[in-house]
Amino acid sequence: MGNKLKQISLVFIGVIAGIMLSLNFSAVAQREVARFPLPVDELRAFAEVFGAIKSGYVEPVEDKKLISGAINGMLSDLDPHSAYLDADAFKELQVGTQGEFGGLGIEVSMEDGFVKVVSPIEDTPAFRAGLKPGDLIIKIDDTSVKGMNLNDAVKRMRGKPKTSIRLTVVRKGDEKPFEVTLQRDVIRVQSVRSKLIEPGYAWVRVAQFQEHTGENLVKHLDTLYKQGPLKGLVLDLRNDPGGLLNGAVGISSAFLQSKALVVSTDGRTEEAKRKFVASPEDYLRGSKDDYLRGLPAGVKTVPMVVLVNAGSASASEIVAGALQDHKRATIMGTQTFGKGSVQTILPLGNSTAIKLTTARYYTPSGRSIQAKGITPDIMVDDPGAQPRMREADLVKHLTNEQEKVAAEKMAAEKAKQASLKPAPGSSDQPPAPIEFASDKDFQFLQAMNHLKGLPVQTAQAPQAVDPKGAPPKKN
Repeated sequence: MGNKLKQISLVFIGVIAGIMLSLNFSAVAQREVARFPLPVDELRAFAEVFGAIKSGYVEPVEDKKLISGAINGMLSDLDPHSAYLDADAFKELQVGTQGEFGGLGIEVSMEDGFVKVVSPIEDTPAFRAGLKPGDLIIKIDDTSVKGMNLNDAVKRMRGKPKTSIRLTVVRKGDEKPFEVTLQRDVIRVQSVRSKLIEPGYAWVRVAQFQEHTGENLVKHLDTLYKQGPLKGLVLDLRNDPGGLLNGAVGISSAFLQSKALVVSTDGRTEEAKRKFVASPEDYLRGSKDDYLRGLPAGVKTVPMVVLVNAGSASASEIVAGALQDHKRATIMGTQTFGKGSVQTILPLGNSTAIKLTTARYYTPSGRSIQAKGITPDIMVDDPGAQPRMREADLVKHLTNEQEKVAAEKMAAEKAKQASLKPAPGSSDQPPAPIEFASDKDFQFLQAMNHLKGLPVQTAQAPQAVDPKGAPPKKN
């Protein structure tokens, strides 16, 4: 038996070496193999485990399943954002960047064996059901999530539109789990929305950075300026989970002067060391038509407030950081998520791919976003916010090499949030989401006050309630 396993090990090491040199991203792989010789002893141990499973596991297992599981394990052990994408997941990723895909409408990650909500996407089943960043999904219908990998959990949550799914959710601060029933739908994310609040003052919301977000922004701004010049603009990036890098560069370029530095990246390879500026070469992808060419001139100078919160991540943090560093806008709200790492999609030869963290993002002044986020110029609390998960809360998150005190600041803020308790009489069920840019949107109202030169409140006074939980009656 021992000799048989040894023979399998030697053959398997050769197979693994051949596979590594024959994948679609072989140019990178070959360079790395040349620089870092294959660890023969570790590969031998891996091959022995493979051989033991093939010869002794209680049921036959396909080679493809074992190899896919090994690749998935390698990547998921690196950081929360590196992952193996099987054929379905890879296709879903490609379709998602076009702004339409099937599912519930939540960005998720895996932590301690359970699915954690990173951010619900606006106007989707998950958002309407009141799911919040940091919620822990412990059961999907009657099946426990414990023991599933992220791909398996996501597959279970996907399904045909108009079919129902029941999630059991644990929320920090609640004594017991609660259930929500959602109806799956085709998720069509409207990446840009806008409205004229009053003459001279407008609100533009970017919900996600997709393939055509830049073009859509220009259309909305054109429509707003046709109604008259603007004296103030609110750019709303709250709960924007990010998306495509070129979309973030395009949105930033709309408000910055030409050639202004938007973001830089730094990693171990030369390809990972990049600077992205406000230039068509850095925000156009495969198109020769510069959609920013006809932008109204006033967009470059109109006074701006950018609204952010703990659900603002990745590409939205790039935009907020660029506008803040260039002093182009006042950033208002709460500390952002802190997802400042670059994921590169490396297709494999069989319609699958790996998503690999290859670099960190830096703002124009050189600040690292990773595990810290963007600190607003004016901190304005969100009265209805629940304690939220951030990048620094994720297991195995990539650290911020610049910020030694960042962890202490984040811990202090988390302690503050944990001390916030629901008002007496409040329901265990998720509260209904507040409509952005409405008269109940406290942060938006403060942004408007700032643009008009009026006093800004940093926190809303709590409303008094009677012991039974009913609001006081007006005389």
